[in-house]
Amino acid sequence: MKVIIIGGVAGGASAAARLRRINEEARIIMFERGEYISFANCGLPYYIGGTIEERDALLVQTPEEMKARFNIDIRVNSEVLLIDRENKKVLVRDLKTGKDYQESYDKIVLSPGTYPLKPPIPGIESKNIYTLRNIPDTDAIKETIDLRKPERAVVVGGGFIGLEMAENLHARGIDVTIVEMADQVMPPLDYEMASIVHEHILSKGVKLFPEDGVKAFREEGDSTVVVLQSGREISADIVILSIGVRPEVKLAKEAGLEIGERGGIKVNSYLQTSDPDIYAIGDAVEVKDFVNGSSTLIPLAGPANKQGRTAANNICGYREEYKGTQGTAIAKVFDLTVAATGNSEKILKKLGIEYRKTVTDSDSHAGYYPGAFPMTIKLLYTPEGRILGAQIVGYNGVDKRIDILAAAIRFGKSIFDLQELELAYAPPYSSAKDPVNIAGYTASNYLKGLMDVIHWDEIDGLAQEKTFILDVREPDARQAGYIKGSVNIPLSQLRDRIDEVPRDKNIVVYCKIGLTAYIACRMLAQKGYTNVKNLSGGFKLYKTVKQAQKKLEEQYTGQNISANADKKEKREQLEGDMMVSGKRVKLNACGLSCPGPVMKVYKAMEELSQGDVLEVYATDPGFLNDIKNWCESTGNMLLESGRDEKGFYAHIRKGPIESVEQAGSHVQGIKNDGKTIVVFSGDLDKAIASFIIANGAAAMGKKVTMFFTFWGLNILRKEEQVRVNKGLMDRMFGMMMPRGSKKLGLSKMNMGGIGARLIRKVMKDKNVSSLEELIDQARGNGVRLVACNMSMDVMGIKREELIDGIEVGGVAAYLGEAEKSNVNLFI
Repeated sequence: MKVIIIGGVAGGASAAARLRRINEEARIIMFERGEYISFANCGLPYYIGGTIEERDALLVQTPEEMKARFNIDIRVNSEVLLIDRENKKVLVRDLKTGKDYQESYDKIVLSPGTYPLKPPIPGIESKNIYTLRNIPDTDAIKETIDLRKPERAVVVGGGFIGLEMAENLHARGIDVTIVEMADQVMPPLDYEMASIVHEHILSKGVKLFPEDGVKAFREEGDSTVVVLQSGREISADIVILSIGVRPEVKLAKEAGLEIGERGGIKVNSYLQTSDPDIYAIGDAVEVKDFVNGSSTLIPLAGPANKQGRTAANNICGYREEYKGTQGTAIAKVFDLTVAATGNSEKILKKLGIEYRKTVTDSDSHAGYYPGAFPMTIKLLYTPEGRILGAQIVGYNGVDKRIDILAAAIRFGKSIFDLQELELAYAPPYSSAKDPVNIAGYTASNYLKGLMDVIHWDEIDGLAQEKTFILDVREPDARQAGYIKGSVNIPLSQLRDRIDEVPRDKNIVVYCKIGLTAYIACRMLAQKGYTNVKNLSGGFKLYKTVKQAQKKLEEQYTGQNISANADKKEKREQLEGDMMVSGKRVKLNACGLSCPGPVMKVYKAMEELSQGDVLEVYATDPGFLNDIKNWCESTGNMLLESGRDEKGFYAHIRKGPIESVEQAGSHVQGIKNDGKTIVVFSGDLDKAIASFIIANGAAAMGKKVTMFFTFWGLNILRKEEQVRVNKGLMDRMFGMMMPRGSKKLGLSKMNMGGIGARLIRKVMKDKNVSSLEELIDQARGNGVRLVACNMSMDVMGIKREELIDGIEVGGVAAYLGEAEKSNVNLFI
């Protein structure tokens, strides 16, 4: 038997090796148009970036090694020009000599792969534009970077290769911009999962322009100007085209082989083409989507290798079906790991397949063991529970979980089976309830009717008059942001304050990731509430999508998001120019979620002296952004920040660096210009004055904190009576004090309340906001309203009796804000 293999790399090389292992007597000839028969094409970006240092490491198998090992006739630089099916011969051209010759065959394995898409965009043949598909492409790009040392790069396309190239170009110190025609990067992901990637890319100082295709390329001197459909122009020293690939089917077409509806070579389940003596494998063939059964193109190395083995088995008489491809894929995007398997929500919608979905957020291993990083898991499944697809974005342990879910899909398992999986557990590796178990539990609760869900993209469209949005996080967590119009009743208080939740509205409950909200949903359901929904993925996912959208929009207003790189350079320069003279103190904030790490930093910094350095580790991905903002607002110096194997780290010097000329540019504009107001009085006129001043300062962009103590606490009391457990003395105090802002009297001319009513009428007639309106405005303007916990205890006032949006704090909270203020009023 004589077998000709056309094309090497993953599929062709795999087929050749398998053929020889099964049939020692077969004559096997491999024709490869290029010079390399088997190379690690997935590793090419990392060689360009320098992670893979040796070029030879990319060569999985050389022609000499493969010939010696498997006795295969390997002919590189040889192109098969046509297939004569009638006479069972191929016409081959030796590309080095130009000589053509014929070779007979019994069987053919076609493994031609794909070619990079280069649409007819004006200027696309510019000398600075490259594609990356093979070793010669890699050599050309690397040589350009090594010799010309480009400063600016544009990557066109946000798929796997595009993002890997962006990361590796960035690692070479090049300013990178990614342009993507779709509204998101990473096509296998759904939009909300891609948003996590968007925000992470932007945090690295890489610019990203989605929904903006390339209109033209224009050469200007040694640079290439990339003109976008929006009209924006980006100047680059090097451009990487990564806008997709097309199956290489020219040879198959000319041989009269059937081409599928998606443009790939059509094969049956045994990988035979319309000619039973010709098999086709790899990126050029159309395969069956394992999940939905449709015909599709999935250019991945794993399936190509398996197809090569299957084709070889069938050629040798071992009948074996290729049952389809489910598209399991994983990629490193800077610090993130991004993975998917099965069908996305986009595909299911397009095909009209009914599905359900849930999003969970879990740590990679036990939170108390160092280095536990969160991962977001999206599950898609039928109404009966069969798993249709999964997507994961996280840091550590993503590969393990996506492989578990890929296996579950392959063997037809359901979300209920995920609950039963007994997975390896030890604190460094997982939790007693693995993230996969948690995903199964959540989906199961949904399908069993124990919990209904609502998704991030449904929140903004809710009818406010018909909906009550309940935030069950603690007040400290709410400081990091909240859904507009939501009411904060912490889970710990919900049983006692449940009457505040209306029974005639749709209830949407949320917390950080959905777990606390689930408990609240169960509580409400068992108290007789109907139509209660948990926000899937929690406020964390909702906030991430919204923040990413806002940051992407800001790029089109001319704001420069690459300024982070400049700031890092300045910080390094400052640290080098100004010796850090104080002691270094280590702080472990791992396992804490926002705002826990920053609060812990704040407390630790109070114990340090000027010039001391705090070295912090945290596992909350938002920590790097939070600590940067915290340092800028407090006047402390962020010397260094980043991520390593332990977590996210930041080195903070207490106080600004003085006396160094370069430091002036860093500390310029960082002023202690906040405003603090201590409201001691409970008089109506003084309360009005306090809030007018606070709103005026907030309108000027100042950070304002109002600290309410003793009689001032009455301003914050609810008008209605709240049922709380109190002692006799506390009840007596409550009866004697005014309940809420509408019961306050004037400091002068009160006249038993007549004066207060008169002043309210005058304010209304003169179109001056009432005290209640001023309070609402203050909350809307971001003014912090803090009730003194010591005074509350003395006055017998419980947290439940205060209006929504009030923080409870002590003297340290006030003093901390006062230190950052240049105005401090006592009213």
